[in-house]
Amino acid sequence: MAVDVLLGLQWGDEGKGKIVDVLSPEYDLIARFQGGPNAGHTLEFDNQKYVLNTIPSGIFNKKTMNLIGNGVVIDPIILKRELDTLKSNGFDPIALKKLVIARKAHLILPTHQLLDAASESKMGDGKIGSTLKGIGPTYMDKTGRNGLRVGDIFLPDFKEKYTRLVNKHKFILSHYGEIPDFSEKEKTFFEAIEFLRTIPQVDSEHFVNNYLKEGKSVLAEGAQGTLLDVDFGSYPFVTSSNTTTAGACTGLGVAPKNIGNVIGIFKAYATRVGGGPFPTELHDETGENLRKIGHEFGATTGRPRRCGWIDIPALKYAIMLNGVTELVMTKADVLSGFKKINVCTHYQYNGEIIDYMPYDICSVPAKPVLKELDGWNEDLTKITSTDQIPAKLKAYMAYLESELDVPIKYLSVGPDRKQTLQLDNLSI
Repeated sequence: MAVDVLLGLQWGDEGKGKIVDVLSPEYDLIARFQGGPNAGHTLEFDNQKYVLNTIPSGIFNKKTMNLIGNGVVIDPIILKRELDTLKSNGFDPIALKKLVIARKAHLILPTHQLLDAASESKMGDGKIGSTLKGIGPTYMDKTGRNGLRVGDIFLPDFKEKYTRLVNKHKFILSHYGEIPDFSEKEKTFFEAIEFLRTIPQVDSEHFVNNYLKEGKSVLAEGAQGTLLDVDFGSYPFVTSSNTTTAGACTGLGVAPKNIGNVIGIFKAYATRVGGGPFPTELHDETGENLRKIGHEFGATTGRPRRCGWIDIPALKYAIMLNGVTELVMTKADVLSGFKKINVCTHYQYNGEIIDYMPYDICSVPAKPVLKELDGWNEDLTKITSTDQIPAKLKAYMAYLESELDVPIKYLSVGPDRKQTLQLDNLSI
């Protein structure tokens, strides 16, 4: 057996949570491998809507185990809130013994969030567009080798370790100005730590590899998107972790040879939240219509998403980096009613026409070269079989497949888990 990986190919918000939920019956284990509560995975079924920030999106499938891997950073307060909300809605992963946490996952402290806010405020117009959840400062402490890990909460000197790290944070914060009072948040943090002690902890590297030894199926779930990867994204407007397939190896403890299928998810158009370059962004009525029709507002922050046409060079780049073996296209229903749809095929960059993602699109803009395709008018949200897919949508998918050289295996036509079509037998 091998670990399959499911991740986003754009700037996040591609619909990863929904597809993990749809695919979870096929897997014995769903494992989150990076990111933190800056993620917002939205799932809809049975006329209910759920937003998961830290918990893997297989949590609603009662047969599937769920792991929060060592590459994830965990805010105990938000995790407790998530689990309390699930319990109030009739889902109790702890009672069902369907959730475990990696001991090596790092903890987000209240002062990490203060550092995040102070740093972002100091940057002014050049700010990254952080969710202010403390993600970046937590990963900085991780790589700086003085972070706190989930397993530390059982050590007798945990409080001393906490105080030492907080004092470091206070010293840094003092250079930004007055340190905000965080005593109430700190009290809530330690209450959440007590709750965290009730959740089973594992060494994720042994846990996942034992699943594989036993012939069980594993799906690694990513957060954010490939173009936000700290190494290969639109730096510095990126997240603080590796969002690519390589991140699944380090974020769970899996050898590269044990990676199986890589499922890449992309929207039928493109969106981005926060600062940073976005070559195909639309600053007109079309962009606003995409935002309204697609309900493009952040699941975690509520911020309006920037909207634009699909970007082929960026998708090819993401497919190459991740070793994508199959594709999922989401939000095709949002494009219904657009007479014409544009696709970015190349960039005008530094006086040249190129078909790849260059080193720097932040200080040197990449202007999109667009190809116009026919749109479709049909309402896709009610279709239940592949023979109901409009011919012009089939033509759009066929064009994308020919450009990307990877098959589209699933098509999402709405937010509900039932609004997902498997295209294995579809000739497009």
